[in-house]
Amino acid sequence: MRGNNILGLIFSNVHDEKVRELTEKRTMGSVPFGGRYRLIDFPLSNMVNSGINKVGVITKSNYQSLMDHLGSGKAWDLSRKRAGLYLLPPFGSAAMAPNSRIESLASVSSFLTNSREEYVLLSDSDIVCNIDYKDVFLSHLKNKADITIIYRFGKLPDKICNPTVYSIDPDGRVRDMLVNPKADGDCNFGMSMLLIRRDLLIKMVSDCVSRNLYNFKRDFLQRNISNYSCYAYEFKGYAQNVCSMNSYFDANMSLMLPTVRAQLFDKDRPIYTKVRDDMPARYGLGADVKNSLIADGCVIEGSVENCVLFRGVHIGKGSKLQNCVVMQDSTIGPNCKLNYVVMDKDVLIRNDRSLLGFQSYPVFISKGSVV
Repeated sequence: MRGNNILGLIFSNVHDEKVRELTEKRTMGSVPFGGRYRLIDFPLSNMVNSGINKVGVITKSNYQSLMDHLGSGKAWDLSRKRAGLYLLPPFGSAAMAPNSRIESLASVSSFLTNSREEYVLLSDSDIVCNIDYKDVFLSHLKNKADITIIYRFGKLPDKICNPTVYSIDPDGRVRDMLVNPKADGDCNFGMSMLLIRRDLLIKMVSDCVSRNLYNFKRDFLQRNISNYSCYAYEFKGYAQNVCSMNSYFDANMSLMLPTVRAQLFDKDRPIYTKVRDDMPARYGLGADVKNSLIADGCVIEGSVENCVLFRGVHIGKGSKLQNCVVMQDSTIGPNCKLNYVVMDKDVLIRNDRSLLGFQSYPVFISKGSVV
């Protein structure tokens, strides 16, 4: 695979409105995940591991946190004189539809036109997976496809935002596409990733804009299924859509399973992130930790079970945490009891507090709160 013949484009603000608690002050791409990562680390690392050395990150709003995290792209080996990482802020017309992928692509048309790569790989930032795009590209060439969409086979995930379901021939050709259907049982549903020729992408985006059509799934894809050679590539590994608070909580909790960690954090295809040098986690004399992910810089003096603790978290003496996600630099005072709680960054829980949520409805505490 000639990875340098593919341009990567990542949409960082996709579905912000669906996880408003987490995206009030940040983009979807910069939502913390798994103790030390951000959601954008997964599509970005997948592209880098597949040999793609030019990646554009399309932003819309609230992207200060994203800029701080990505920096120059050095953590992903994208700090280069040629190609590398490009942050693409909004330049769209006020007349265009808001939060539309077509509008976003139209706003970066000069970036697409000036690029030399023959193909473009589009990906959302709200899906956690470890995928090898080399296989996708080889399948694209083998089928002589104009468009290759990436899909999974199985039961449609609950609360997924505007899912797409495909009818696929035995040879992999896409015959039909349904948007937001009522699908019972197993089906072929899209992963919001596709590979397309750069010149065709520019042409299709221009056609949609000239017709005042700004729905990416209906106007860009569904309308053109029969007009172009569209094929599908099935991804069979672990993948989790983060499209609600429940799905975010479940995705973090699934990391407790060794099989999930083995698929997601393959040693041959690592997930890169911004490095923060800190001391190793420290455990007090009365600490009790079971089945949890503990990042560096944590200080634990209480009991922790089935939890994901990000960097710099402090658990006070006598406190008991179960089924919690605690983000960076948060502090839980002594003698607290927390169960099914998602806690954003820099939160302070005072002494002797009790918070109880449910697996289907975890308690969320916003960034910088004092409880």
